[in-house]
Amino acid sequence: MFLDQFSVKPVIIAEAGVNHNGSRELAHRLIEVAASAGANVIKFQTFKAEECAGRFAATAEYQKSCSAENQFQLLRDLELPFSDFAGLKEHAEALGMLFLSTPDGIASLDLLCHIDVAAIKTGSGEVSNLPFLREIGSRRRPVILSTGMSTLGEVQKALHALREGGASDIMLLHCTSEYPAPPADCNLNCIPLLSQAFAVPVGFSDHTQGHEAAIAATTLGARIIEKHLTLDRSMSGPDHAASLDPEQFADMVTAVRKTTVMLGSGQKSAASGEAANLLLVRRSLVAAADVQAGEILTADKIAIKRPAGGIAPELLSQALNRRVCSDLSADEPITWLHLGEVVQVER
Repeated sequence: MFLDQFSVKPVIIAEAGVNHNGSRELAHRLIEVAASAGANVIKFQTFKAEECAGRFAATAEYQKSCSAENQFQLLRDLELPFSDFAGLKEHAEALGMLFLSTPDGIASLDLLCHIDVAAIKTGSGEVSNLPFLREIGSRRRPVILSTGMSTLGEVQKALHALREGGASDIMLLHCTSEYPAPPADCNLNCIPLLSQAFAVPVGFSDHTQGHEAAIAATTLGARIIEKHLTLDRSMSGPDHAASLDPEQFADMVTAVRKTTVMLGSGQKSAASGEAANLLLVRRSLVAAADVQAGEILTADKIAIKRPAGGIAPELLSQALNRRVCSDLSADEPITWLHLGEVVQVER
């Protein structure tokens, strides 16, 4: 399975997307900063404008800061030549990262399969594009499906289309398709919902500002964290404002990894570092005052105090009315070695 090849969790995807602004040099630089920040995967978008947008497709609100008059022109300005992607993949792998890219049509899907990407990552806009999802499934590669803007029923149909095509290793990303996404629209509780509903690994494609949502998603069991990476958030382009710069991305990776360590195994037991404290802060049976050997240990001669080196308080009834075998000083922990047989006390 795709996720099994990673020794850490969650898997962190640096979404370079189109933040290269159509520049091969910037694309390679994004690979370098993603590796330095600790990402496991770098992801781009592979497309020809003609594949995914017609000339009647208006720009979305977050795209209006760009000078393009429609989505077709915007995408045309952001294209990387197909011939660049093999070199980008080679560069990423040389730096120890996996390379992924999102296809936007058959031609780009063919290219990515030709350069042997490890998985096909689909954007949220494809959830309802069932013919394309069947085609992706037919390539029999792992698939990561973003689910922004969708309902549970639409996700179910998308999964069915992928499986109908032949895909068997499928992962979902919960996503809010706003750039940046307001915190109130994140609905992170969908992560365990999707996991329970479809019994597949679920991650989070984070379009919020900052990295608090990525940390929260990690605590909810996200197996993948995808976050946009840019060289400079002030650059012109549709996604820079909703991205993290290299330093911010590195901070997110550190925070997510620390959060994963904090989550632990989920089994309730004393942590290794608690052992020394346990003896000092728990209580045991101690002598309430000096007790001489031969006396009977009655309730008035016992107190329950720190430390925990004596008989546990839950065994108080078993310690009562036993003959004391050796002298006890006040506050001295009482152990079973101090006590002999039970003496019948006259009522």
